[in-house]
Amino acid sequence: MPSKQWLIFTDLDGTLLDHDTYSVAPAKDTLHQLATKHIPVIPTTSKTFAEMKAINKNLNLNGPCIVENGAAIHIPHTFLKQKPTDTRWQGNMWVKTFSNQKRVWLEILNQLKPEFGDKFTHFDAMSVGDVSNITGLSTHDATLAKTRQFGEPVLWQGDEKDKLRFIDALKSKGASVLHGGRFLHVSGHGDKGQALKWLCDEYRRQFPEQDTHSLALGDGGNDIAMLETADVAVIVRSPAHSPPTVNRTHQLHVTRSTGPVGWAESVNELVLTPLKEATW
Repeated sequence: MPSKQWLIFTDLDGTLLDHDTYSVAPAKDTLHQLATKHIPVIPTTSKTFAEMKAINKNLNLNGPCIVENGAAIHIPHTFLKQKPTDTRWQGNMWVKTFSNQKRVWLEILNQLKPEFGDKFTHFDAMSVGDVSNITGLSTHDATLAKTRQFGEPVLWQGDEKDKLRFIDALKSKGASVLHGGRFLHVSGHGDKGQALKWLCDEYRRQFPEQDTHSLALGDGGNDIAMLETADVAVIVRSPAHSPPTVNRTHQLHVTRSTGPVGWAESVNELVLTPLKEATW
């Protein structure tokens, strides 16, 4: 019988990291246990690759990461047996991209400013100080957050009716719009679900001897695609907003607690405890 291998795909802000403090402390022990069992935790986030380099170091993660809401996957050479054919080299990483460059979406936003310009702002138009104040990030981290390659976070400041018209206008020009915890994320039509599926398919192709299962955890609208794609999905409760509506019922779980506390509870219940019981 093939050995069971979990791949854990997780959102960060509001899921593995606390919504307000960005602390991972309640999940630290669970992360350590996963590492000892060689179960990859794959950040699947709206953050940039520049941000993820620092975060991965802090979390002691050394596997792949999916950045900018599924726009690209960065895969260490040690994670797979061979380079996937549709990836490019970048340092010690193989990179798979799913989206156009950010400049495409900035041009579309500029086209919409005559009608909606007083109702929104976005990262490229904001100073590092503005990003820091809105997100609660340090100046250093806000600088990294602005190094986007593929998509653009938009802070909506108008009413709901105009927001819907704004989103329709973006979509009519070829953009995709995802609802994150604080921002509208404007990008191409890649998403976290597409990136998750690609990486799982590649992993299964290169490790056919393993029985590979995917677990996705997220709290926001931009997590819906991966929550609907993974073998098992966990909606992590948020103190800031209602749970996203996910179009599945089988293998869908909702945490009792919020943020990293709920994250750790679910991973222990769904992954670590069954593994312990299987070895008794």
